[in-house]
Amino acid sequence: MKTASKNIRLFGIPNCDTVKKARTWLEQQAIPFEFHNFKKDGLTQAQVEVWLQKIELDTLINRKGTTWRALSDEQKSRANDRAGAIALILENPSLVKRPVLQINDDERHYVSV
Repeated sequence: MKTASKNIRLFGIPNCDTVKKARTWLEQQAIPFEFHNFKKDGLTQAQVEVWLQKIELDTLINRKGTTWRALSDEQKSRANDRAGAIALILENPSLVKRPVLQINDDERHYVSV
């Protein structure tokens, strides 16, 4: 019987308290993971599309954070449709509600915010 190999990626920014707690918990549980700093390393449209296959756009965008509040009304209106929201996220990765945990195995992937 083949054992599924798992690849865990934690997406966020290092100075976010919630991301720090998630990283600490994974380390304490001895769960190997890769950290992806999306402020430094960026995000791709393909990555955001994968997330949106599993979670709703309204869940992915943090509309309570300082990045959202700093946007103009015109910019905020772009988040009303999927294509505009993805472009806005790519321009402002800090709009993503953090952390995003992506678990891939041989057959499927899971995404959670």
